[in-house]
Amino acid sequence: MPKTTLRYAIIGFGGIAENRIAKEGFARDASRFTPLAGIELVAAADISPARRAAAEKMGLNWHDSPDTAIADPSIDAVFIASNNASHFPLGKKALEAGRHVILDKPMATRLDDARKLVELAAARNLSLAVDHMMLHNVYNIRARDMIAAGALGDVNDITLHMEFCYGSTPEEAAAWRCARPSELGGPIGDVGSHCLYMAEFLTDSPVRSVAAVFTPRTLKIRAENGAFIRFETASGVTGSSRVSFNDPRGNLAGTLLNLGFEVYGTKAALRSYGTLFQLSGHEGEPIKLRLEIQEAGAAPQAVRVGKIKNIYQQIILDHAAAVRSGCRLTGEDGLHNLALVEAAYRSARQGGKAITVK
Repeated sequence: MPKTTLRYAIIGFGGIAENRIAKEGFARDASRFTPLAGIELVAAADISPARRAAAEKMGLNWHDSPDTAIADPSIDAVFIASNNASHFPLGKKALEAGRHVILDKPMATRLDDARKLVELAAARNLSLAVDHMMLHNVYNIRARDMIAAGALGDVNDITLHMEFCYGSTPEEAAAWRCARPSELGGPIGDVGSHCLYMAEFLTDSPVRSVAAVFTPRTLKIRAENGAFIRFETASGVTGSSRVSFNDPRGNLAGTLLNLGFEVYGTKAALRSYGTLFQLSGHEGEPIKLRLEIQEAGAAPQAVRVGKIKNIYQQIILDHAAAVRSGCRLTGEDGLHNLALVEAAYRSARQGGKAITVK
């Protein structure tokens, strides 16, 4: 008989884990969200003792080590939100301990390791999800539905962009995203990954070919400063993505509104503003997300969307539903996404050579 309540722990309790995953995803911010039925966040772990106070303020049990959280028999599942290089070893430990897993992307830093996680989850009959949260943004869902319904005519091109500033201070430059390229935390791995799965989602077709080049360096960081990525889907749609850590966009609002996409069809173009980020569209967020459609010779028209749903909650709700139903999540979407990211890096190192991805 399924358990009445699934008990989760977060491993890696940094700012995003606290403010997005815990407060929003697990609805620990009671002033904004109602509790998730049958789902409870009960614990947090981080190697930094400085994070303990924030966890305990939420009423979470604190673990100084990820290992003790994973070994806790009262924990049913873990959400791993630590640095990229730790995703594989922690995910492997959790699956071996019989825990269902949600992994932040990328699910590993090597394709072979990601494949091992997928195989281990299958062997243990455990649900493995990767946090591709932007798929659950209602503006992005509305865009996908409009494209599928033919509102744009025949779509032949798409562009996605996630450009901002990170790494310009000594503290940011020393952080793992900027200082350790092997962790795939630079712009291609950090946000190019989002652009690639969103391109597939919007066009309803897998990316089959990737070509990329690094953009000029202006930051003194070890990771790439930015990249231009070209791709083609199995259905023949061409696309591009611009990602960077060295592009100021005026102010916070300018930066966030730039995180979006344009989809081009024979009848109209569709543009989103701020939908490729951590925001869901709730009241009180720093910008108002929007979606616009524009036909030739006409002014842009705002597109209405349905009820706002929190993007992190949807990841957790889907994972819990899979655990309860026995129709487990396989993690193969995360494996495919990592293959695209690796192809983009490989192409950029080879001067933009097109790489086919099966």
